[in-house]
Amino acid sequence: MDTEPKISARAAGLITCTTCGKIHRLPQGPAPVRCARCGCRLHSRKPHSIQRAWALLVTGIILYIPANIYPIMITRTLGRPEENTIITGILVLWDSGSYWVAGVVFLASIVVPLLKFFFIVYLLLSINHMSSLARKQKVCLYHITKFIGPWSMVDVFVVALLVALVKMGGIASVKPGIAAIAFAAMVGVTMLAATAFDTRLLWDNERDRQ
Repeated sequence: MDTEPKISARAAGLITCTTCGKIHRLPQGPAPVRCARCGCRLHSRKPHSIQRAWALLVTGIILYIPANIYPIMITRTLGRPEENTIITGILVLWDSGSYWVAGVVFLASIVVPLLKFFFIVYLLLSINHMSSLARKQKVCLYHITKFIGPWSMVDVFVVALLVALVKMGGIASVKPGIAAIAFAAMVGVTMLAATAFDTRLLWDNERDRQ
């Protein structure tokens, strides 16, 4: 069994360009250094990664509240308007027998955003605190977070599709509500929060389990 201690690229004085992958020696001095191949600025770690990720995450959590309280879709039939929030829309689909569609909307609109919030908070807190997961498991959790991120846009796509399809003049119409804007913004900022998070920070914490 190999017991030779392993060192990180940072400890070995190396840095990788996050754009093209070229390996460089760590720059000496405060002056910014750019990649010799693609010209992108080199950073051993993303500047202010934790602060940016927290700021974007908190913004996403705040936007999640109006996204669920206000109507995401406003339908008008024979001049009578009807407003539906995400929850009421799911209930209408379920009562009408569209169980599969209701399940998909519930997962994409309720479960996936909450999972993203939980995963990102867990990763951010695990940088400076003990964690029950190993580093590789946390990196896997990060990739899962990035993968499920776009699936939250299902509701917005459905509303946009209905607006495009229902063109019956004064008989019936569908308009997106303010919640659709809040929901789309929430998805966007949480995806940015995951992107802002630097997974290399997880490997810098020597208190994690090997």
